[in-house]
Amino acid sequence: MTTTTGTVRLAVDTLAPHINRAMNSLDAASRKTDLEPVLLDLVRARASQLNGCAYCVDTHSRDLREAGESERRVYALPVWRETPFFTARERAALELTEAATRLTDGPVSDEVYGRAAAEFSEKELAELIWTITVINAWNRLGAIAHPWPLS
Repeated sequence: MTTTTGTVRLAVDTLAPHINRAMNSLDAASRKTDLEPVLLDLVRARASQLNGCAYCVDTHSRDLREAGESERRVYALPVWRETPFFTARERAALELTEAATRLTDGPVSDEVYGRAAAEFSEKELAELIWTITVINAWNRLGAIAHPWPLS
C-alpha cells in the first residue's frame, strides 16, 4: 500500500477553480439543513473512513471532537453496529451512509431506506442524502488527487 506524507498529488482545486467553486457552493448548501450538526459529522466521518480519504477522516474526526463528541464515540465509529453509543437516528443515518457509499455492493435496499425513512422526515431524509452525496464526492477527490496536505 502506498501512503502519502502530506504531499499534494494534483491540486484539482486550483487547476479547475470554476469546478472547485461550484463544489464549495454545493458543500455550503448541504450544511444548511435542519439536521443535527453532530449527526452530519458522524456521516461525513464514516463515509470518509470507508472511502479511504485521510484528509477527510482527519477533518471530520476533529470536527466531532471540537463539537464536544467523546473520544469513545469517535473511536467506535468504524464499529458502530457493535456498540451502544449511537442513537437509533444516528444508526439509521450511518447505515444509509454505508449503503450509499458502497454502491458497488448493490443499490441501497428498501430495508435500509425504510429504516432511515422511519427516523427522518422526508425533508430531513433529502438533506441527509445530499450530505452523503457531497461527502462521497469530496472523498473521491481526496482519495484520487490528494489535493490537500495533512498537517
